[in-house]
Amino acid sequence: MSDAIGTTKYLIHAKIETNGVAERPDAVGAIFGQTEGLLGDELDLRELLKTGRIGRIKVNISSTQGKSSGAITIPSSLDRVETSIIAAALETIDRVGPCEAKIKVERIEDVRDAKRKFIVGRAKEILESIEEAAPETQEIAERVKESVRLEEIAEYKGLPAGPGVRESDAVIIVEGRADVLNLLRAGIRNVIAIEGTSVPKAVIELSKDKKTTAFLDNDRGGDLILKELLQVADIDFVARPPQNRSVEDLTRKEVIKMLRSKVSIGPASIKLRGKPVPEAAPAAEGEGQGLRRLEDVISGLRGTLRAQLLSEKFEQIEEVQVRELKERLPQASNVKAVVFDGVVTQELAGIAAERGVQYIVGMRSRVEAVPANVRVLTLDDLRKLRYRR
Repeated sequence: MSDAIGTTKYLIHAKIETNGVAERPDAVGAIFGQTEGLLGDELDLRELLKTGRIGRIKVNISSTQGKSSGAITIPSSLDRVETSIIAAALETIDRVGPCEAKIKVERIEDVRDAKRKFIVGRAKEILESIEEAAPETQEIAERVKESVRLEEIAEYKGLPAGPGVRESDAVIIVEGRADVLNLLRAGIRNVIAIEGTSVPKAVIELSKDKKTTAFLDNDRGGDLILKELLQVADIDFVARPPQNRSVEDLTRKEVIKMLRSKVSIGPASIKLRGKPVPEAAPAAEGEGQGLRRLEDVISGLRGTLRAQLLSEKFEQIEEVQVRELKERLPQASNVKAVVFDGVVTQELAGIAAERGVQYIVGMRSRVEAVPANVRVLTLDDLRKLRYRR
């Protein structure tokens, strides 16, 4: 584009060859000298150069083995016809200095076409920048909301937290600051981060006074943190993202969905209704060995949020996630016992009865009306029965 400035419309591109050694001044002199008077006064190159209708003639020429060759470029602000005449006149030059020469016009470039292409490309870039700088009203609102939420991140006794942790009667425990930010984006303000693998004292104290949900990554790190939380804090519910997903990567819709499908893990609901946890019935004669097996299985499942389906001989048939249990149990057959790291609900006890399951064992129980032919037990029940045997 540097050659196509001012009023230039076309660029004449020609190739020059000589049978001897020639230099740039020789070629320029030949162009002016041998075209002088050829085309009349109106198209005389010297006059056109003075009036600016022909620009500075560029000649790049080099010599090797006694011959010279190079390129000629002439800018023109004449019309197409006049420019073509000037180009044709170049091909009449047959000598450059003392050497025989040949000039061949290769092409005439329309500079305006190059300018048009530049304008189109640049206009696209400008348009895209305008669109980015002028978002829709909804996008502006979302940006403002997100900015406000990010500003809302606070601290609770040195830990990253949402502004609703102190006032809310429930709290959600996550692993790190990025998780807190993601839940704030989803509109959830009663969240606090552990910030490490060791559960801080502040989190333990919060769990004693509030309904507590552990919302941890579904990986080995999340499993280890959950185990510690269950040992040192009062956890009422557990929510986990899909396998190998992180809380910080979830969309708002996924966050809400995961929290709605949280699993109850404590006896808090029984205590709130003021109903005592039912005493376990003593073991029947010959039942002791099976109960010991059930106790071993439930102890091994503690903190894993997994379930095992056991056969007539109390051998494992299948192991699944607790959240998949209600869907999987109706499809299984020859199941004598269901043992899982969670709370036995009335619905789950009913499904077990329909499938002919004799034992259903969980960490806690919320069953008020035990179905016939089903024995509902907890880890505490099994331990008590061990002492009675």
